[in-house]
Amino acid sequence: MSTTPALMNSATTPAPRRSAGETTSTLVNRLWSYCELLRHSGVSTLDYVEQLTYLLFLKMADERANRPARFRKNMPEEPLVPQGLDWQSLTSRSAEDLVDHYEHVLRELGRKGGTMLGEVFTKAQNKIHEPAVLERLIKDLIDPYTWTRENQDLKGDAYEGLLQRGAEDRKTGAGQYFTPRPLIDAMVDCLQPRPGESITDPACGTGGFLIAAHAHIVERYEEQLYGDEARKLQTGAITGYELVRETARLALMNMLLHGIGTSEARPLITIQDSLAKSPHKFYDIVLANPPFGVGSVTGEAYTSRKDFWTQTTNKQLNFVQHIYTLLKTNGRAALVLPDNVLFEGGAGAEIRRRLLDLTNVHTLLRLPTGIFYANGVKANVLFFDKRPPRPGGKPATKQLWVYDFRTDQRFTLKQRALRREHLDEFVAAFHSGGRDYSARKPSERFRAYEYDELIARNKVNLDLTVLQSSSASSAALAPPDVIAQEIVEDLETALAEFTAVAQALKKAARIKAANSAPTGAVDTAEDLTGTTGTTNATSTSEDDNSDDDTTQER
Repeated sequence: MSTTPALMNSATTPAPRRSAGETTSTLVNRLWSYCELLRHSGVSTLDYVEQLTYLLFLKMADERANRPARFRKNMPEEPLVPQGLDWQSLTSRSAEDLVDHYEHVLRELGRKGGTMLGEVFTKAQNKIHEPAVLERLIKDLIDPYTWTRENQDLKGDAYEGLLQRGAEDRKTGAGQYFTPRPLIDAMVDCLQPRPGESITDPACGTGGFLIAAHAHIVERYEEQLYGDEARKLQTGAITGYELVRETARLALMNMLLHGIGTSEARPLITIQDSLAKSPHKFYDIVLANPPFGVGSVTGEAYTSRKDFWTQTTNKQLNFVQHIYTLLKTNGRAALVLPDNVLFEGGAGAEIRRRLLDLTNVHTLLRLPTGIFYANGVKANVLFFDKRPPRPGGKPATKQLWVYDFRTDQRFTLKQRALRREHLDEFVAAFHSGGRDYSARKPSERFRAYEYDELIARNKVNLDLTVLQSSSASSAALAPPDVIAQEIVEDLETALAEFTAVAQALKKAARIKAANSAPTGAVDTAEDLTGTTGTTNATSTSEDDNSDDDTTQER
């Protein structure tokens, strides 16, 4: 109750306009700080982020509709939101009328079934019921400011900044959907997508890879993007798949604000389990950061996928197989993978063997820790090209070039965050041989392993190094606080894996006990089933939380 008068007074006092030097991050920080006030009104962090995405989308769609024609990249544009349901219809109202109209806007936009805009607002609900709170958010914290870059095309920087802040807040669990933008940009710069190519991400999260690929094409081939090429790029060349509806909603918003798709066109994100079915569409480029976590213990085997090389419950290995099936012949892929995909035996060894034989697995980037929002993640980027069968069954891979960006590299999310320039040397090394990978130039961090050497390794282990760490020297040791944090992260990762194993074993034991109960012991079996059901619900929640903590952003 004590916060309401202050909020009401603020709603009647105009906030200063954005100054010339005010950055997008400043605006995002201002919005994020308001979350603390909203908690006093019963609005959770997750609800606040969700409501901000709706409101910011409407505001930025309004700015997009009113931007100069020279920023439209040769592509005709229609307003993203119909008049009467747009941002201006909100700013002209106050008090209860504002709340009622906001709820009307969400309902009406959600009824546009089968369209990008309809999918964005499907089942959208207002969670901010206090008129003063909603009015301040709209009129003081969003409307007075321009959420576009000065004198530039709308890039959605503010929107992506908000998603990043959500990812930084581990309580929201949003980190699993966020890949660091510098890494995304470097991967796109390596694959160099071109007009006319089809691009997908089978685990697209909030759409970072798709938006970066689109930006790469628009920035480098703007003069070619007329007529059919422009329409293809906007309406179907770039698509994605996402399992979680709420995350797909964010991706669709993000894509629309970046000029990918139109509000009345069919959604460019398909909401489904990518691994469940064999693909019916194939692509020139696949960029992905599949979900990490404990899928090797608790995941599905996807026995219906007869196109998979082998059966496994490890979802990262299944994504490797799935991405191979998604590629056209001569298609290119870059995907973020945890270390275990490089060395896990059994199905892992078979998948690596098939990958080396059927694709040109040409580059492995070893990533440092400290660049993702999940603690202790050790990850890599694997690049491969799908090749047609070679005469005599010759393997498609000749050499695997390994770039060691992990040894003696230390990053943190706050003090030393990863920037795009940190990956400049890797991208230069990637392209150092032009189209001929064998002509690349080695360096102290970059060297090639021959196919015969790779295939002869125990379990086709690709956990390869280039540099020896200098940390053996006491002079090269990191500061004590950094070492302590690394130890904590390693322990947290190990604990999550052990917890997952224990939970999986408990589940198996309970199911076995329930199935083996005597036929006459109906009441006992029912009690056990009921207990098991309750426990499984709790265990599933724990698994989900464990996945949130150890799942890789994408």
